[in-house]
Amino acid sequence: MSRKRKPTIHDLDIVGAGAKGKAIARLPEGKTVLVEGAVPGDKAKVKVFKHKKAYAEGRAIEILSYSPDRVEPECKHFHHCGGCKWQHLSYDAQLTHKANEVTQNLSRIGHLKLPDAQPILPSPSPYYYRNKMEYSFSTHRWLTDEEVQSDETISARNALGFHAPGRWDRVIDITHCHLQPEPSNRIRNWMRAYAAEHSLSFYHPYDKVGALRSLLIRTAQSGEVMVLLQFGPADGVDYLKVMNDLQAAFPEITTALYTVNHKGNESLYDQDIQVVSGPGYIKEVMKGYRENDPELTFHIGPKTFYQTNALQAEALYRVALDFLNPQSDELLYDLYTGVGTIALYAARSVKHVVGVELVEDSIISAKENAVRNNIENATFFSGDMREVLNESFIRTHGKPDILMVDPPREGMHPSVVKTILDIMPKRWVYVSCNSATQARDLALMSEHYEVETYRPVDMFPHTHHVENVMLLKCRM
Repeated sequence: MSRKRKPTIHDLDIVGAGAKGKAIARLPEGKTVLVEGAVPGDKAKVKVFKHKKAYAEGRAIEILSYSPDRVEPECKHFHHCGGCKWQHLSYDAQLTHKANEVTQNLSRIGHLKLPDAQPILPSPSPYYYRNKMEYSFSTHRWLTDEEVQSDETISARNALGFHAPGRWDRVIDITHCHLQPEPSNRIRNWMRAYAAEHSLSFYHPYDKVGALRSLLIRTAQSGEVMVLLQFGPADGVDYLKVMNDLQAAFPEITTALYTVNHKGNESLYDQDIQVVSGPGYIKEVMKGYRENDPELTFHIGPKTFYQTNALQAEALYRVALDFLNPQSDELLYDLYTGVGTIALYAARSVKHVVGVELVEDSIISAKENAVRNNIENATFFSGDMREVLNESFIRTHGKPDILMVDPPREGMHPSVVKTILDIMPKRWVYVSCNSATQARDLALMSEHYEVETYRPVDMFPHTHHVENVMLLKCRM
């Protein structure tokens, strides 16, 4: 039986950015180390605590010299939260590393012959860009190192914020988050104070009881605001009074909702949502693709998926449509269409668009959005892409001239790849939030398609996530 290697400490140069927001260094023998708490260009004292066959993992315990790209994090919760792991790296450097990661994945994993990439598209704002945030109430606040080492008894243990990285049972009490615009911070902080004033219990992660479980806040470019409070198992709670008091404190809330959740998890998708005020949704708006296209309006409910960086989503869709260059006599298939945002954005530029999506509720929303925007040349279907997109479906709805694909992080199923090769659209665009799986999929198609151009798009500043838009053209 092999023994575990004891942790070792090394002085290492941080030479690059790695997966999931970690930095890269190399041990004296050349082995790659994924390092937490450092940025490229740092020299750090690194504690290496885990060895695997191909790489090791470590943590920076002291920065010996600072990278010129290192900056002071804006958020005081940065060192504990983990939500914005690159906030101590300048935004320009973040963009450079994200663009490099996309190109490296495409070339190393996909072995693709690549043209020069178009410049990565930065987010209009690196802060306050999210339109959706979810906060958890907990009786088990994450304690700082100073509190843990203190001899004092810590009695204030309630928290309203985010789960600590890797800890389902600990929540970091957030006083100011730099991700969502106001009134998000004011609502969250008011809710914490109101709960204390009215002796409302916070959710206990082990006993599974407590009056307050989670707080969902959604905002829109239209200025509308949604708040949903998730209550837990507790006696004597006047739900309507809590909601009415919240609405009175924040008249800018355009729709207020609540649910009572007795399950072991906080997922909303199987919960019955009660509307206290407003229509139960907020309206999101998006400019049309072409200059004279009317503005698009989408109704966003508490369970609706919508890109969380709405302004950058519009820019992403414009890049995708510019690449695709749709024509008025063409049939477009939009695979993994979601609530139909890209399909409806493109609809006025093509003869007809067909959207396919697994989640039935999303397709219902897509159809409603088409009616709402007076778009009559869009048809939507729900079902597993592997089963829906078959020869019969294509015979019925027509062979697409062009294609738009925006799959989840795991990429496309091989059978979907095969179907695309059977269809052989003359050009198509692949939008991906995971360039590694995108590269894997395109490697299976490289004999028939070449990469015409591609452009990374930064949807989530201060995180390692990056979108990539690629235009593929048929070699035949």
